[in-house]
Amino acid sequence: MSTDPLPLAQALIRCASVTPADAGAQDVLARALEALGFTVTRFRNGGIANLFARIGSGRPHFCFAGHTDVVPPGAAAWSAGPFAAEVREGVLYGRGACDMKGGIAAFVAGAARHLREGPPRGTISLAITGDEEGAATDGTVRILEWMEERGERPDFCLVGEPSNPERLGEVIKIGRRGSLNARITVRGVQGHVAYPARVDNPVHRLVAVLAALTALPLDAGSEWFEPSTLQVTSVDVGNGTVNLVPAEAKAALNIRFNDLHRGKDLIAWLRATVARYAPDFEMEAAISGESFLTAPGTEVERLAVAIEAATGVRPRYDTGGGTSDARFITRLCPVAEFGLVGRTMHQADECVPVADLEALADAYRRILAAFLA
Repeated sequence: MSTDPLPLAQALIRCASVTPADAGAQDVLARALEALGFTVTRFRNGGIANLFARIGSGRPHFCFAGHTDVVPPGAAAWSAGPFAAEVREGVLYGRGACDMKGGIAAFVAGAARHLREGPPRGTISLAITGDEEGAATDGTVRILEWMEERGERPDFCLVGEPSNPERLGEVIKIGRRGSLNARITVRGVQGHVAYPARVDNPVHRLVAVLAALTALPLDAGSEWFEPSTLQVTSVDVGNGTVNLVPAEAKAALNIRFNDLHRGKDLIAWLRATVARYAPDFEMEAAISGESFLTAPGTEVERLAVAIEAATGVRPRYDTGGGTSDARFITRLCPVAEFGLVGRTMHQADECVPVADLEALADAYRRILAAFLA
């Protein structure tokens, strides 16, 4: 029974599992889990490799969730191969070292340490996808559907995303903002710039729309969330002629919203605002995820106590950053996020100190002990 997270982290990194490729990563993980006595179920959805593993039975049921896929190495130079998984001066380098193959290796090592005392009281499970860094349509969502069909409903789930900004133990993510993207097309009447009475300039209308949307803050924040934000990400006309008023103008925007809003209400507000300034328009909007919060209480406190014991740092509770697969899991059970330091994630020379892997595995062992006591 291996309780060292480093060899597994290296083996996972050496699989070039750039979304949607698996490249053998889940084979490596499945073998490690089966060696510990887990029952592993493998399935593919839309070409995506997904995995659910469990050991034990009944309640309480504690679930670890994460992903084996990674982003591409990128164009920047690496000091060694991005999938070489080299250890230099006590630091493990490679794509996925902190986001989040190192976290998955710590899951397994933490579970192995817990299982040294014998079979668990209750159930330990892992829900691992290969589609977190991509469209996220055939990954965790499909695993959750599979779990619900079979009555696999954890009492708590911990996502191993790199939650800490600078030092292991700093932050537990207890929620995330929602996110929606919108594309707006405003239509006008094309014509010669010298005859403004004959045209209806869609650029002018779009500028007025964007000014109205960005004029005031969406809110002042809430107890656990910072203020919601709207960012215009693109304005496109595609007009290379200086004396031509174009027929249409387009813009794109993103809203990151807190628990004072629902995505559908923000979309309705967007449509109403655009209509005031541009009666002839189209808008496409998609909600990537709603905001969610796992309110501080007994379960979150258990996490904090275990993490402090392993790292010597009392974690603070936070809801910042982008989206994660926790936005799907919150529909099934309470969820929080705690993992490695994310300072180098998605960068060249992504890395994690080996000591942090060890400390994270110990934190996960302590968390299991607290929840399955």
